[in-house]
Amino acid sequence: MKISIITVCYNSAKTIEKTFKSVQSQTYKNIEYIVVDGGSKDTTLDIVGEYKELVSKSVSEPDKGLYDAMNKGIKMATGDLVGILNSDDIFTDDKVLENVAKFHLENNIEASVGNIIQFNKEGKTVRKYSAQKWNPEKLKIGFMPAHPAIFFKRSLFEKYGYYHLDFTIGADYELITRFFLKHKISWKFSDITTTSMLIGGLSSSGVRSYQLITKEIKKALTRNNINFNYSKVRLRGFWKIVGFLNKG
Repeated sequence: MKISIITVCYNSAKTIEKTFKSVQSQTYKNIEYIVVDGGSKDTTLDIVGEYKELVSKSVSEPDKGLYDAMNKGIKMATGDLVGILNSDDIFTDDKVLENVAKFHLENNIEASVGNIIQFNKEGKTVRKYSAQKWNPEKLKIGFMPAHPAIFFKRSLFEKYGYYHLDFTIGADYELITRFFLKHKISWKFSDITTTSMLIGGLSSSGVRSYQLITKEIKKALTRNNINFNYSKVRLRGFWKIVGFLNKG
């Protein structure tokens, strides 16, 4: 089973080498590693050049944003499975891909859903984001599993399409909604903690970001003809707090 890992980057010289080393250290070797660069102006491409034996395919050219770059990478991929590893993230340990491959071989599924760890700029772990209690119905109230912890069969993109570029920060939400709710793909929780992510990013900071992703969740659910309660989507932050308190 070949796994295609896609890293999208732009001016990522400060972080991308850690990402490369994380892929390089994997015990599983049937990896196709694809790097999609948006035309970096720093030394990112020099670092890519230093890892020629690791990087199977790469491209550097202007794009229409993160999701356009992801689509490029997926269309370049030839693996059985596709996973995303951001240019400031790393795999949690050396056996992540070995464990993912084993899980898919043992289960007749189209996608696996795992966990991530989030860390701050000082390298301190601040949160474990587990999908253990997640199910597709929770998309209707605004909850999705961590995108980098999902490994999809590549054929799903060919059947059901790619990331839609008319979303600013919610194209991953729309794609997951389309795959899991509209087309009801087969999936299973792997309980594999796949990725250590630097906290922050497009969809995780500020009131404006919260308002934008709320609108895009509504747009994603509406586009895929999913019945939902918009008030519950708007109050998803409250439900997260309640869920956290109930854990104790």
